[in-house]
Amino acid sequence: MCMGFCLASGWAAGQGAVQPTPAKAELCVGAFFTEAQGAAFLSARVPVNLAAWSLRSDSIRRRIRHAGRLEVPPPRPASKPVIHSRREMDGYIVENVHFESLPGYYVTGNLYRPLKPQSSLAGVLAPHGHDADGEGRFREQVQKRCATLARMGAVVFAWDMIGYGDARQCGHRIPEAFRLQSINSIRALDFLLSLPGVDSTRIAVTGESGGGTQTFMLAALDPRVRVSVPVVMVSAHFFGGCVCESGMPVHRDGSFQTVNAEIAALTAPRPMLVVSCGADWTRNTPVVEYPFLQSVYALYGAGTRVENVHLAAEQHDYGPGKRNAMYPFLARHLGLDLATVTDASGRVDESPSKVLTRAELAAFDAAHPLPANALKGDDAVAALLRR
Repeated sequence: MCMGFCLASGWAAGQGAVQPTPAKAELCVGAFFTEAQGAAFLSARVPVNLAAWSLRSDSIRRRIRHAGRLEVPPPRPASKPVIHSRREMDGYIVENVHFESLPGYYVTGNLYRPLKPQSSLAGVLAPHGHDADGEGRFREQVQKRCATLARMGAVVFAWDMIGYGDARQCGHRIPEAFRLQSINSIRALDFLLSLPGVDSTRIAVTGESGGGTQTFMLAALDPRVRVSVPVVMVSAHFFGGCVCESGMPVHRDGSFQTVNAEIAALTAPRPMLVVSCGADWTRNTPVVEYPFLQSVYALYGAGTRVENVHLAAEQHDYGPGKRNAMYPFLARHLGLDLATVTDASGRVDESPSKVLTRAELAAFDAAHPLPANALKGDDAVAALLRR
C-alpha cells in the first residue's frame, strides 16, 4: 500500500527526513523537516492575538492560491453532470457520476444518498488517499464511510484523484496535479451544492492521507466548507510526498514558509476533527500539532470546535477506528442521525453498507461512454492547465 504519497524512494514511520534536491527545495517534498524542526517551527508561530493570526492566515492563503495558480478560478463548464445506474441499497442509494471540471476534463465518482426522502440534507465530500493499486474510491474504507454517512442522512460524494479509478485521462504525476485536484475539489463542492435539498450551511469534507491533504486544502480555500475531518495527514514536519500535494510551491517561497498544520488551522473557527495514529507522520499530533490548533481556535473563542482523536496503536488508513471517531463528530455538527446506524450496544454497525464492485460503480460504461470532447494523455491535460 502507498501510504498517502508517491516518493520514488518511499518513506516509512521512523525513518529520517527525505530531503528534496536543492533546486526543488521550494516544493518541500515529503518529510522536508525533521520532527524536531517541525515542532520548533510551530512553537515559534503560536499567534499572540487574532490580528496577528489574521495577517498570517491571509499570507498563507495567498501563497497557496498564487503557487497553485488558483487566484482566478477558471470558468465552470456549462455542461450538465451525468448521474446514472441508480441502486437502492439497505437505507441508501448509490449512483455513478461524471461531470466536467474544466473543458474536456471529467471528474468521476459516486453519489450516496439516504433512501428515505428528506426535506433538508447535509452534504459530505469524501476525497480518498493514495494506494498502490489505484483503486481509490472503490476501496472498502471509502465505500463503507460513504454508505454509512448516507444512512445517517447525508448526501455524500466520493470522487477519483487524477490517474485513479475512472479518472484515467492523464496520469497522477503531471506537473500541475495540485492545481487540477484543487479545481476538482472545488467543482465537487459545486456539484454537491447543486443537488436538490442539500443545505449549504451543513457541508463537510473528510478524507485520509492524500485525501486528508485535499480536505484541509479545500477547507482553507473555500469557506463553503463548514466542517472538516482530515485523517492521518495533519503534520508539522511531513508535507505530502506526492506531486499532487507538494508538486507546486504552496509551502515555501523565498523567506516564506508554512507547514500543513498551519494550513489546517485556516479552517478555524469552523469545527474540525483531526484524526491521527501512531504509525506515520501524525504520531506527534497530540503534543505538537493539536496544541497549536487549539491556540488558534482559542483566539476565536472556539476552543471546543477543534478536537483530536489519536489512535496510537493504529496504522495509516481510514479504517474502522478512524471512521468510528468521525461518525459522531459529523452527526453532532451536521445534524445527522447517528441512531440509524448504531446497534443496541451503541456501536456503529456498518454491515448494511455494502461494498460494490468496480464495474458496478463505474462512471463510464457502454451506455455512458467517455464524452467525445474528453482530453486524452498527460500532454493534452497539461496543455489545458497551462492555458
